[in-house]
Amino acid sequence: MTAARVGRAPAKVNLTLHVLARRPDGCHEIESLVAFASVGDRLSLIPDGSLSLIVLGPEARACGAVANNLVLKATRALAERIEGLRLGVFLLSKRLPVAAGLGGGSSDAAAALRLLAHANGLGPADPRVWEAAKATGADVPVCLDPRARVMRGIGDVLSDPIGLRPIPAVLVNPGGMLATKDVFAAFDDASQRAPTCSSAQIEEQQERPEGVREGRLILSALAQDANDLETSAIQLCPEIARILEILRQQAGCELVRMSGSGATCFGLFASRAAASAAARSLRASHPRWWVRATTLR
Repeated sequence: MTAARVGRAPAKVNLTLHVLARRPDGCHEIESLVAFASVGDRLSLIPDGSLSLIVLGPEARACGAVANNLVLKATRALAERIEGLRLGVFLLSKRLPVAAGLGGGSSDAAAALRLLAHANGLGPADPRVWEAAKATGADVPVCLDPRARVMRGIGDVLSDPIGLRPIPAVLVNPGGMLATKDVFAAFDDASQRAPTCSSAQIEEQQERPEGVREGRLILSALAQDANDLETSAIQLCPEIARILEILRQQAGCELVRMSGSGATCFGLFASRAAASAAARSLRASHPRWWVRATTLR
C-alpha cells in the first residue's frame, strides 16, 4: 500500500472584507485581504482504491454528513476533468470550528486538491486543478496556495502573494455555527456599505522595500479598514460584540476584528508572548470558547 501523504489546511483569516455589489445570480462581489494562520485542520491521503473520507478530531461532529463534505466535492470536481484520476482514502483531522468565518471547509478542499495533484503528477499551476477549486466553492481558489493576498470578485480574482510579516494573533469563536448566507442576507437588508477600502493599499506595499512593509505601517493601514459584515453578524450573534470588546482589553492587543462572516474574531498582538498570554487568560475565563494563539502570514 502506498504511504499516506499529509497536507495542512490552515485557517483563512479575512483581515479586511468589503462587499462591493450583489450580482443577478445572488452572489456577492467582494474584496478582501486574507492571511493564513499557523493553526488549521490536517488532511491525509492514502492513494489507490475507491474514494472515501473519514472525519475525526474535536470538531468532527459539527461537520455534518460526510457525503456533503467539500473534500469529496473537490475530488469529484477534479475527477470530472481528469479521466482515470488516481483516488484513495482521505483522513480529515477536523480542528477548526465549522461555519466560523475561517474557511475551514474550503481549506480542507484545497488541501485535497493539492494532495491529489501530487498523487497524480499534476503541476501546481495545472488549470484543471484551478477549475475544480472554482467549481467547489468561492473560498477554495485562494486556499490552493495559502499565502496572504487580496481576493476579489466572488473569490476567483486573486492578487499576487503579499509579503506580510508574521503577525501574532489570537482567534476566538464563541461556539455554534453562523451561516454565511444568513449574514449576507442581513447585510443586504440593511444596505450597509463601508466607505474605506485600504486592502489595495496594503497590496501595493509589496512593490516597496521590505522595511516599508513591516510593523506598524501594516497595522495602521488595517486599522483604517473594516469588515463590512461585522454589524450584520453581530445582529445574528450578539456575543461577537462581547468577544471583540474582551479582545480589545487584552494587554498587547493592537487591533480587533471579525473574520469572514463570523463568528470567529481575531486580535492582532504586539508579540507572540502577548498573544499566548491573552489566549491562556481567555481560555481560563471562557472555557466554552474556542481560543487559539497563532501567527498570521
